[in-house]
Amino acid sequence: MNIKKGDIVGRKSYGKDVFFVVDNILKTRLNKKFAILKGLNIRIMADSPIEDLEIISKQEVINSIKLLDKNLENRIKKNNIKKSDNLKRQKIYTGKILHLDGDRKYSEKSARYYNKIGLNAIVKNIAENRQAKVVIPLLKKYNPDILIITGHDAMLKNGSNYNNIYNYRNSRAFYEYRKRSKKMGKEF
Repeated sequence: MNIKKGDIVGRKSYGKDVFFVVDNILKTRLNKKFAILKGLNIRIMADSPIEDLEIISKQEVINSIKLLDKNLENRIKKNNIKKSDNLKRQKIYTGKILHLDGDRKYSEKSARYYNKIGLNAIVKNIAENRQAKVVIPLLKKYNPDILIITGHDAMLKNGSNYNNIYNYRNSRAFYEYRKRSKKMGKEF
């Protein structure tokens, strides 16, 4: 089976419990191929040997997206607040949300879901390594009540200490951001 970038796959060793899009294919020194994977329906990154991957059919992909949408709709219906007898939805002010996300696909998905459930959200697609640099100007510009920062992270190639924040690709940027925000007298 010829797995290539852009294919939708599942990991056989995990029972294909999560569907992934192949983001990149890497070769090791021993000519073994590994795929870098991004979650199709959930926000996750992983890697896997090519031989552990199986291409997912278009119908399975469509069914998984429909199931996710159905589950979201059910949650929205379940959580709607009903006015006394007339069952009209109440509008609740939850505050303004500023959401920074490093992945365009998930930024768009988040914006759609916020809109669907009636939340006041500003969603910006900003690469993880830039988020810490732009968050303070965006906080000043939008003055949100809630800040959400999401993104992928990974241990650096030569990193070995899982407890050392400097062994990770993006976590240290958030650490630096927190230090700067404390100096400003604000803690977000």
